[in-house]
Amino acid sequence: MNATIRIAKAADMPTVLQLIQELANFENEPDAVSITTETLVQFGTGKNPLFTCFVAENESVIIGIALIYHRFSTWKGKSLHLEDLVVTESYRNKGVGSLLYNAVMKFAKTHDIPRVSWEVLDWNTNAITFYENTGAHILKDWRIIHFEKQQIDSYLANTD
Repeated sequence: MNATIRIAKAADMPTVLQLIQELANFENEPDAVSITTETLVQFGTGKNPLFTCFVAENESVIIGIALIYHRFSTWKGKSLHLEDLVVTESYRNKGVGSLLYNAVMKFAKTHDIPRVSWEVLDWNTNAITFYENTGAHILKDWRIIHFEKQQIDSYLANTD
């Protein structure tokens, strides 16, 4: 595979959104994506972006993404969160995911960031095997918690 990796530009965001939707479909959450291309452009480009998105291209076609953002760990200090790493289905198992993963790890090293964290679904055995083979430590005791807008509003309405 002769893919190249680069940072996404505003013009890439429609394809980035398509890949996010492809991931949502793969994760059996086809209706979960509510962001827009405009949201991705607004928060992922410009002077102070909230995230960085790497794109993998093959013959000028975007075939994968890795979206990261900065976090702060009370134990480790600066850290990165890998929100999504997705390769379009027809290019999976061809090394594209490894190229994106490597770009994320090189970004962390270049920026002196001692931790990169992410989640993986317990049934995504291909991804789990890939991560384990890279030396990643998969925590089995932790639970991910999401508190969506409706829950936030409800909670705050009941605490005043």
